[in-house]
Amino acid sequence: MRWLDHREPAPAPLRGAIIALGNFDGFHRGHQAVAGEAIRWAREEGRPAIVATFDPHPVRHFRPDTPPFRLTTLEQRQELYIAAGAAAMLVFHFDADLAGTEASDFISDILVDRLGAHGIVTGEDFTFGKGAKGNVDLLSGYGAMVGLSHRAVAPVADGDAPVSSSRVREALRQGDCATATELLTRPFAIRGIVQHGDKRGREIGYPTANLDIESYLRPRYGIYAVTGKILSTGEVLKGAANIGVRPQFEPPKELLEPHFFDFSGDLYGQEIEVAFHHFLRGEAKFDSLDDLVAQMERDCERARELLA
Repeated sequence: MRWLDHREPAPAPLRGAIIALGNFDGFHRGHQAVAGEAIRWAREEGRPAIVATFDPHPVRHFRPDTPPFRLTTLEQRQELYIAAGAAAMLVFHFDADLAGTEASDFISDILVDRLGAHGIVTGEDFTFGKGAKGNVDLLSGYGAMVGLSHRAVAPVADGDAPVSSSRVREALRQGDCATATELLTRPFAIRGIVQHGDKRGREIGYPTANLDIESYLRPRYGIYAVTGKILSTGEVLKGAANIGVRPQFEPPKELLEPHFFDFSGDLYGQEIEVAFHHFLRGEAKFDSLDDLVAQMERDCERARELLA
């Protein structure tokens, strides 16, 4: 799958494409509807389909002190777009130049001239360009004048509210894995390289694979039933994980620490993806290590039941 940069001309085989245009961070059901329409349209006309994203997220550009909120990395998005049927991922590198681009210039200079797009698919509420003055009316009206077709996709409803990234984030902050999974159509997952830690888990009989949380959204701190995928081999492991600051130990350090059941291999230096299936309990500090170990045993037993 091609990984395109909006600052470079699209290669000849990908000109004339249909582009699903949006941020598509979580690639939830609403995002999938927009991408799905672009892919159907492209196949009907024998054109390539491209799914776009913005990196860094525009919010990070305008409000750099915003706490971490990402639901996926670029690599995860690329894999999701491939699975949906796209031929390429287009990355809009959001910086001062892109933020200052007039909406009409974004259409004519970037989408049409540089990328050679034939059609654009967006959500009905999509905005773009300097001051977010561009909208679906401009895409349809001015776009038609410069040879660009446009389709807008209505929001996907879930209950009384549309599916949105903000709803996914709020569910995760509450530890509501079921709602997040329903909106995303898959469990929320954090990917990272396993690093050496202080070996506290190994000392008490529960070795963990330590991962930095980096720019991901912080779900509710606590213990979860999880699965882990070793990316180099595709092996999937079941386990229980703590995400948080480990109040039992000093100094506090924010980590994701999955313990995988019945696994004795070496994961150091390997990239794994940890998927959150069920929230078990919040973080807690125990009176003794024996009390902690007893609770961890109960946590693992419950996680095994839920993942069975």
